[in-house]
Amino acid sequence: MSEQLKWFKSSYSDSEGSDCVEVALTPTTTHIRDTKLAAASPELEVRAHAWSAFMSAVRPGA
Repeated sequence: MSEQLKWFKSSYSDSEGSDCVEVALTPTTTHIRDTKLAAASPELEVRAHAWSAFMSAVRPGA
């Protein structure tokens, strides 16, 4: 399924390439993986509503 997803690198990822996270969004699921490993990386799949709640909780000032 990874080949069909449109991955983007987190804006908070390390510019040196050592701490990088990629995310791919679908209407129902958010996929997360390690940028360094790309397609070989294990993926974490989270329901979209859980991802939204997580992002709201970790935003500065939340």
